[in-house]
Parts: sequence; structure tokens; C-alpha cells
Amino acid sequence: MNYIFFFLLLLPVKWVMKLLHKSSGKTLVIQTAKIGDFVNITPLLTHLQKCDALLSRSVAPLAENDNHIEHIWYIENYKTTLIEKFRLALQLMNRYDTVYLLHPNNANLFYAACCNASNKQFIANYRRKAYQSLFYATANGIVEHTTTQLTVESYLKLADRSFTKASYPKHATHPLWQQPLPADLLREDGMKIGISISAGNQAKTIPPAVWKALFERLSDLPCLFYIFGAPNEQSRLDELLKLTGKRSNIINMIGQLPLQAVPQAIGAMDVYIASDSGNVYIADAMQVPVVLIYGPCCVEEQRPLGDVLLIGPDHIAPSSFVFDTPPAYRYSAEQLFGLDQRKLDDIYHFISARLPARLRHDD
Repeated sequence: MNYIFFFLLLLPVKWVMKLLHKSSGKTLVIQTAKIGDFVNITPLLTHLQKCDALLSRSVAPLAENDNHIEHIWYIENYKTTLIEKFRLALQLMNRYDTVYLLHPNNANLFYAACCNASNKQFIANYRRKAYQSLFYATANGIVEHTTTQLTVESYLKLADRSFTKASYPKHATHPLWQQPLPADLLREDGMKIGISISAGNQAKTIPPAVWKALFERLSDLPCLFYIFGAPNEQSRLDELLKLTGKRSNIINMIGQLPLQAVPQAIGAMDVYIASDSGNVYIADAMQVPVVLIYGPCCVEEQRPLGDVLLIGPDHIAPSSFVFDTPPAYRYSAEQLFGLDQRKLDDIYHFISARLPARLRHDD
């Protein structure tokens, strides 16, 4: 509610500034969520070709290497004081002719509403509050998003209501940021399977016992398991190795790559396995086959769109959504992510069917 008060304070300034507004031809995209959400807005970035963006600093290594984005505002730089919030609002106010609001939390709605752009298109979702109507009244168009609609499609419809998920492909950086890969990633003696053993939301983390069961089911395939993650995820791997024991085919990539290099590294994988995490969407953008163990997440709303096997809990309705993610869940991680024999077999057959040609020994 504070942002409503802030907006009312700035409203006289906004009206005066509107009289001075001159067309710039510039576009602003507002999406301050994390890595997977950034990858899912890249089809819109491709359509726009050039734009500015208000983003979270967590995606900076990807966004700063995307040539569709000309200038980036980072929301974290303007969160501490009221003066900082007003400073950003005033800087955005007359700068843009078009504004696309993809992540409609209160702060982002405030900044979008302050803009005097002649074309403002907002996403409205299932968390929309009555008091936010003042912000939405400043929009020229609204795309209503539900849990049964793909976010990537809703984002695209901000620009053109006829667009679908097939209108533009996703990417991680454009062009792909590249550097010499570590020698481990260049190995050809096994099927390279990337894994994220953790997720940004720790409630979406797959238990170590589940990974152990999966490793055992895949044991007769020539698999090399590459564990990707940020440095703070090393403890998760240590916990897993206590259960599985050290294995020569488990290769630790945690903390070894800057984020901008992760897409290229994941692109070297033959398959990627994870829960709903940023790396799953990077893998999908790199056209790597994905096994998504989605747990509590709603895959009707957001999921990889390429070559994907979806593995979810039996008889448990989704309780985690893109714009409404609880910190904890009613069911245990073992119930949400558990793999019975049928699911293990499904994963095995998905992976074995994608065994790379270099490892096949067909007669």
C-alpha cells in the first residue's frame, strides 16, 4: 500500500512532466525476477530487438551480455530509501514511449505507472489486489495471465496479442557468451548429464536420497554427472556425497564458472536434470534435452518447451506458481520429488534414447 501513497505524492509532478514529454522511440521492459524468469522473457527481447530493462542484479551477467538490451536499471540500486525510489521514478518518467510490465509486484507497478509513455502494456495475474487498480488505470492494455497460461506466451502477448510460444525462441545470452571450457566439460568418454541439486527456493530442492536412487537406476549407462551450482551450494553436494560416496563419474562444477559462461557449459551437456531452477530454462534455451522433476510447481504455467520429460508427484495438486511461490509446502520434499520405479524407468528410457552417437556400439 505504501507505493499507492508514493504514487499519489508524485502524481502532480507526473502531470506536469507529461506536458514536457517528447517522443524518444525507446522501450522499457520491467521484469525483476530471477534467472529462469529472465530466460523466459528473451523471446520478447528478440521481438523488440532493442530496449532498456529494469531487472534484478541477479541476472546481470546474462543481461549485460544480451545485445538486445541497451541500458539496464537494477532494482536493488533503488530499494533502500524513499529518495532512491523517487529518483528512479523521475528518471523513468519521460524517458520511454513504450513500457512492458512483466512482473507486476507493487514496486514495479509503481514505476510503470509513473512513466508517461504513450503505450503501456501490463501483465495482470492471479495475485492482483484491488488497491492496485490505480496503477492498472494508467495502462493502455492489460494481458490477463492465469495459472493455466504459459508465462512466455503472456509476455509475448504484451507486444502482440496474436503471438504464441512458437513466435520466437528463447536464448540465454545473445549472442552466446563464450570462453574456453574447462577440460572436464570436453570429455567424450561418457554421456554428459548436467544436474542442479538445489534451486533458488530451497523448498524446491530435490532430496539427496532421490538423486542416489536415480544414479543407481542409470548405473548401467556410461553417464558423467556434472553438478552445476553457485559456490554456496557446495554443502548440498557434500551432503549428497555422504550418501552416495565419492564417484569418479560425479564431476563438481559448483562455483567454477561465472554465470555468463554457464549457458555455453550447459550447452555441452547431452541431457540436463533438475527441479524448477534457472539452469533448467538455460538448458532449454540451449536446446539440451531436459528432465524436469517439477515437484510442487505448476507446469501448465511455466516449463521447458523443447525436448523435455516432465516428472511430477502423483495425486498432488500444484501449489507453487510463478507469481505466488510459498516458502514452504504442505507435503514433504520426499513426497513432492520422490521417484518410484515407473518414474525411474521413464527417466532411464528418456536418457538412453538420447545416448550420443559417439557412445553407441550398434552393429
